[in-house]
Amino acid sequence: MTYSLPDLAYDYGDLAPAITGEIMELHHSKHHAAYVAGANNATEALAEARTNRDTGSLPGLERALAFHLSGHGLHSLFWRNLSPDGGGRPEGELAAAVDEFFGDFDAFRAELSGATSTIQGSGWGALSWDPVGARLVVHQVHDHHANAALLSSPLLVFDAWEHAFYLQYRNVKADYVDRLWNLVNWDDVQARFDVARAATVPLDLPATGGGR
Repeated sequence: MTYSLPDLAYDYGDLAPAITGEIMELHHSKHHAAYVAGANNATEALAEARTNRDTGSLPGLERALAFHLSGHGLHSLFWRNLSPDGGGRPEGELAAAVDEFFGDFDAFRAELSGATSTIQGSGWGALSWDPVGARLVVHQVHDHHANAALLSSPLLVFDAWEHAFYLQYRNVKADYVDRLWNLVNWDDVQARFDVARAATVPLDLPATGGGR
């Protein structure tokens, strides 16, 4: 298979009390696994459609792949963003960037918490690196892939789908988001920040010769 469910770096119960072991097991082994299966199924169906020159089915299959693959990627990132030993605040260059682009950590925390808590329907709150403006940005991700700048690199994501919190927090999403901050693995976020800043996105490539 092209895609596979990643192992967690901790046991299901290790993120309690912020996230119960029951929710973690369902979230990882059922919901995330379903996105992996969906991405693999869409990939296989796309290959078959191309072989059969079935161009009419390609747009729908491509949308299905985008949905499931984005769900797989965001969940994989979410698990790494969390740690039983997480919490606190970022340090070093990431902390300096947070201060530069948001004013201070408290303002950044309020913005990401607000973005996550106020999503209409299902989605994510995200801290991303915008390579075009060379800046940190907070944004909402509707479902798994809508409303995000395509060139941005997510560094820290908070899952706001109901399956992530409803069994424990019911309809009080803000309490769930508040407790996620106690789990943030800032070392992981910093590592992603370093990689994202080092990448370049050439939007103004020099003109080259071409055929007539």
